[in-house]
Amino acid sequence: MNSLIAADDSAAAAEGKLPAEALPEPRSQGKLVLRKFLRHKLAMVCTAILLLLVLTVIIMPIFWPYDYEDSSFPSFAKPSGDYPLGTTQVGKEMVSQILRGTQYSLLIALIVSIVATTIGTIFGAMAGYLRGFTDSAISRVTDLFLIVPQIAAAAILAKVFGGGTWYIVAIVLAAFGWMPIARIARAESMSLSQREFVDAARASGAGTFHIVFKHLVPNMVGLITVNATLAIAQAVLIEAALSFIGLGVQLPDTSLGRVILENYSQLQNRPALFFGPFIVLVLISLTINFIGDGLRDAFDPRQRRMKA
Repeated sequence: MNSLIAADDSAAAAEGKLPAEALPEPRSQGKLVLRKFLRHKLAMVCTAILLLLVLTVIIMPIFWPYDYEDSSFPSFAKPSGDYPLGTTQVGKEMVSQILRGTQYSLLIALIVSIVATTIGTIFGAMAGYLRGFTDSAISRVTDLFLIVPQIAAAAILAKVFGGGTWYIVAIVLAAFGWMPIARIARAESMSLSQREFVDAARASGAGTFHIVFKHLVPNMVGLITVNATLAIAQAVLIEAALSFIGLGVQLPDTSLGRVILENYSQLQNRPALFFGPFIVLVLISLTINFIGDGLRDAFDPRQRRMKA
């Protein structure tokens, strides 16, 4: 009996037809994307570094003996066992300043990424699907926001509405960060709206919002994920630039840009005060950008071999 089954399988294999249990189990798109991302060595290294950094700034302040608001330490104490990076001019311990500044910078960047990606995806998907007057109106608004100097507008609005409060800075930056995502989502929505599954949804009587949010947006998840990741890196740098010129986060709040500004004058005499927060800022931006590259390659169906 076993020999007959083996013979049948051999015959099926010879004809190019295998029994169902012999066929490999189909993989979902999510598993394929995850597998390709895990094979991207540089992206995985950067992911590990970023996770370690995030865990450090969340957990370390609990055990660190110095508070970031405490200004009772000696002014400009040199790096030592007690103060690994020294103290600032006003007597604040530098490591605690970097930890707190990194927390605020990452929080601002995360809020900017989520809000800007949500607004840009909705506007872009609606414009690409509806076209006509809706597309023209959204495109003109997008162009109007693009010609406005982002840093200057964000600095003015942050000063007017919140006096440099960190969450006001985050909301203002998000209000001027959705346009590139909207343009990309619009182009992708135009392409997807010509597919057969969208025609089938229309024929079944599905409304505009159902088609956009149930069919178009889910098929843009790769594009959205990559751009949301890269938006975090961009937001970190823009916020740091605003705070560095004194128009972003203001005391008593802080950020990496604010910490760099407060210690910029000590670049030559006490470089640890400047390069400490500066290196953390560069590290965040680099790791997130490389993670975004890994995600882009993982979501690209044409990408067969992953970059090292």
